[in-house]
Amino acid sequence: MNNSNHVSRVLLVAGIGMLAASGVGQTASAVEPYKIVNTAQIMGTGGIDYVSADNDDRRLYVPRGGEVLVFDLDTLQSVGSIANARARGAAVDPKSHHGFSSSSPVVMWDSKSLETITTIPVQGRPDGILFEPLTERIYVFSHSAPNVTVMDAKDGTIVGTIDLGGAPEQAQSDGHGHLYVDVEDKNRLAVVDVNTLKVTAHYELGEKGDGPAGLGLDAKNHILFAMCHSQNCVVLNADNGKILATLPIGKGTDGGGFNPATMEAFSSQGDGTLTIIKETSPTSFEVEQIVTTKSRAKTCTLDTKSNQIILITTEPAPAGAAAATAITTATTAPQTALASPPADPNQPAGGRRDGRGGGNNGPSMLDILVVGR
Repeated sequence: MNNSNHVSRVLLVAGIGMLAASGVGQTASAVEPYKIVNTAQIMGTGGIDYVSADNDDRRLYVPRGGEVLVFDLDTLQSVGSIANARARGAAVDPKSHHGFSSSSPVVMWDSKSLETITTIPVQGRPDGILFEPLTERIYVFSHSAPNVTVMDAKDGTIVGTIDLGGAPEQAQSDGHGHLYVDVEDKNRLAVVDVNTLKVTAHYELGEKGDGPAGLGLDAKNHILFAMCHSQNCVVLNADNGKILATLPIGKGTDGGGFNPATMEAFSSQGDGTLTIIKETSPTSFEVEQIVTTKSRAKTCTLDTKSNQIILITTEPAPAGAAAATAITTATTAPQTALASPPADPNQPAGGRRDGRGGGNNGPSMLDILVVGR
């Protein structure tokens, strides 16, 4: 055999082996399970509810007590707070860099400096909140009338209100003129035209869709994922409301979403689980994984840069720590969740919201959990 031919064949075989090894590595990475990859704790007082990520400015907002706590989205280190904002949630317009709290009054701030710009009186009992990108407006949701107050994100002026006919929870915009809203007490979704601020349709969730509280949206394929207190995710066609599938989730959902980068919907539950649902095709869906998190970690948000899901909860402070002004710890890549705190009788892990999330108004630890691959 010619020596040069022999060397060429050896190199060819070696190259094929390297490609095969690379392919195996990519396949293994693609199916790697979700787990808690980062955590942080900070001492404080007051209840919590929604957590929200500002993916453009790399900020994480956690309303607690009478302020909105602000963290670096990449490091989980505290970067400040919005004072005098007793809120349940926060939303940011990435163009104007204006932040808003779901509180009464609504507090508007500069998301770069965190300085308060103004306060905006609103009616009802503000709960959820959403930035709608097509119209650049902020939607403040209330369980009492008016169900929705809509304001211009550029200057905070109120442009209208919407009657949803029930108590709204989470909402999602498709960026093309449609807003979908969980109507928790009516077991349905409301479809809103964001240009006219009118309800154009109601999608009934059927006998398995009791108490929708979390919502995910695959805007490209027009698919909704309604996370319900009946421990089901009802999957619907966003164009006509046709139910495509029903899948099991954990107990006590209060938040959800969809990641188009991974084609996965997710639901955070108060029973200490995070349900991951894979959209294998626009007509095929399956529960991919159930991740153990922590008790009462029932709201979540998506870091679109890292494809990680962030959850929050509170737990009793360690002995002697209640008198401390604040302590913060952060760890990288733990393999298991922190130990779950005992159940709070005032805020059951399962079931619907009872007051502010977390159920702990005294000194306690705020836990931030980051779930990723």
